[in-house]
Amino acid sequence: MLNPSEVKVVLEAALLAAQEPLPISELRKIFDEEIGADTIRKLLEELREAWKDRGVELVATASGWRFQTRASYQKFLERIHPDKAPRYSRAVLETLAIVAYRQPVTRGDIEEVRGVTVSAEVIGRLEARGWVEVIGHKEVPGRPALYATTKTFLDDLGLRSLQELPPLEDIAQTFDLTPTPPPDPQPAPAPQSEPDSQPAPDESAAAQPSAV
Repeated sequence: MLNPSEVKVVLEAALLAAQEPLPISELRKIFDEEIGADTIRKLLEELREAWKDRGVELVATASGWRFQTRASYQKFLERIHPDKAPRYSRAVLETLAIVAYRQPVTRGDIEEVRGVTVSAEVIGRLEARGWVEVIGHKEVPGRPALYATTKTFLDDLGLRSLQELPPLEDIAQTFDLTPTPPPDPQPAPAPQSEPDSQPAPDESAAAQPSAV
């Protein structure tokens, strides 16, 4: 039977070799003997502490645990891996922020907040990236699709849950998510279409840390 130090070494090896985050349920399958989830979690926390002063860190995401390079060292790694993350337009990033903070939302809900028509291309890019998915339909005429973020979105942000998202106020300086009311009771003009072409100032809403 493995002692705790040996179990920790096996966990370390498994996580370093993994291509995706591993949940505790999967990590338990590695061992012949029964090891409780609480024990695995305690050893993972010890591993996290052991790696805290290195260029690689152990983090818990929505899908499980993984090793990743620290964001502060990314600029050095880009010198040998110059591939850039895909650039997204302001329309895509604003739509993603609305879905993340107000989910589940329909396309109409997004248009009400942004004040412009949301093109199918904008939603399609977020779905193709794996950040947004349809989780159901709203029980109103037409039964519009309800959109929400995915575990991949949380994994790419290095978060375990939506509760770990920064306060909405923190991104208000970049994206104004509050609809501006009309100055008088006159009907608001119909939403105007906005092409998905204007590049955003940042490369993505959440740059995914490089996995080991």
